[in-house]
Amino acid sequence: MKILVTGGCGYKGSILMPKLLKLGHKVVSIDTQWFGNYLINHKNLKNIRLDVNQIEDIDLKNVNTIIHLASIANDPMAELDKNLSWEASALGTLRLINSALKYKVKKIIYASSGSVYGIKKEKKVHEDLKLKPLSLYNKVKMVTERVLLSYNDRIDVNIVRPGTVCGYSPRMRYDLTVNAMTYSALKNKKIFVFGGKQIRPNIHIEDLTDIYLMLLKKKYKKLIVNAGFENLSILEIAKKISKITNAKVIIRKDKNDPRSYRMSSDRLIKKTRYIPKYNVHRAIIDLKEKYENNKLFDDKKFYSVKWLKEKLNKNEI
Repeated sequence: MKILVTGGCGYKGSILMPKLLKLGHKVVSIDTQWFGNYLINHKNLKNIRLDVNQIEDIDLKNVNTIIHLASIANDPMAELDKNLSWEASALGTLRLINSALKYKVKKIIYASSGSVYGIKKEKKVHEDLKLKPLSLYNKVKMVTERVLLSYNDRIDVNIVRPGTVCGYSPRMRYDLTVNAMTYSALKNKKIFVFGGKQIRPNIHIEDLTDIYLMLLKKKYKKLIVNAGFENLSILEIAKKISKITNAKVIIRKDKNDPRSYRMSSDRLIKKTRYIPKYNVHRAIIDLKEKYENNKLFDDKKFYSVKWLKEKLNKNEI
């Protein structure tokens, strides 16, 4: 199968791409590569440095499926340049879907976000609840979903709303909860917890990329699913990390982020029969092993917000 992956050089893409190639797929990656390129050359890989808004320049002939990962990655990054956020996601997706229709692509799998629901009182945050995004990043994700769904009569649309992703990737991200806290524990022997009661729905990067692979093989005309298997408080995560790394947990009340997100992935499990194979504990173990083998290290590009801000200030984007 020929597959186009947007954001193929990113945190998730750097794990997904080798899996696709190992399965024998022909893969085209388009990515701005603002944060580098960690993909290894392969005879079945075409790696193109390109903004998704320039998708008209790419021949999508024989592409069967698009896995759409490209996006400004989180709340703080989106706020750095609001126009860029809309262009990279909603506008870029509109251009992407038009190219997909032109070349008769059969399916698009979209990486949305579990935080599009906003803060909910319900114990089980499921896909039928009303979306009330709080931040620009989540509003952009919601609008992008709607753009795609408006074309659902002409192309299969599968939307995955992941929780907070964790685990090792060659293109690391230290702005994600488990990753950031684990790296701090390994490097500084300290874990700073701001508040601690906030809930985050977590998913291991290996599980998330396996879900994308599973959706390649299944036929769903329209599918919207949550993907977050462990709803844990920040303090619970810190204690797990502390137990494995022997780092000290330091609770601070002066900088408390009160936002709590949780989700139910019952629909994903029931409808697709996907069973998670990984968890937060495994992510911490894997990160510790990578650190001990000098494969987890400091790099400016791994601090996504600071790196993007620096590039914007230098007019390099």
